[in-house]
Amino acid sequence: MTLAERYARILDYFRQNVGPQDSELVFRNPYELIVSVILSAQCTDRRVNMVTPALFEAYPIVDAMALATPEDLLPYIRSVSYPNNKARNLVAMAKKVVKDFDGQIPTSVDEIMTLPGAGRKTANVVASLLAGAPVVAVDTHVFRVSHRIGLSRGATPYAVEQDLERHIPKEERPTAHHWLLLHGRYVCTARNPKCGQCPIASFCKQYSQA
Repeated sequence: MTLAERYARILDYFRQNVGPQDSELVFRNPYELIVSVILSAQCTDRRVNMVTPALFEAYPIVDAMALATPEDLLPYIRSVSYPNNKARNLVAMAKKVVKDFDGQIPTSVDEIMTLPGAGRKTANVVASLLAGAPVVAVDTHVFRVSHRIGLSRGATPYAVEQDLERHIPKEERPTAHHWLLLHGRYVCTARNPKCGQCPIASFCKQYSQA
């Protein structure tokens, strides 16, 4: 099977059987989205969704978070991974949004990446959800699945992102991110992947070589 055929068959499966997907993070506006995505780094969406209601009740707008200190935020996010770093990043992010973007969360990848705590993956997620940016965010799930099923051999998340964007139509890239992410989260798991239950096993490079 050629690389083009593998992409075509895998994407067609998701189109026909999964369809449009959205983030599992719970948010109501751009401010809540970027806070949630920053908190989700190396942490589960489920855990983030558990801590954000109280956090957003205490700090309902970015201006309120900009006036806080990391120590103020820490009790609300203590149960997520790396809470001290994330508390510092969230306050710094909020201050920069208020100072440099008039309190509005930017929607371009390049501008989002200027915010503390927002790397390329975070920027791609936020830009795709807020503005439909034609990008594929590569997190640990997308990186793992792309290698296993044979969509990329890129050594870095950015290299995998470039491979995926080279073969996935622009209009499908935000949705394809969720297809691959959810497949990695629930089927092609890091440990004990469910190959016997996998609906795309017949297109999977690693499975065919097993």
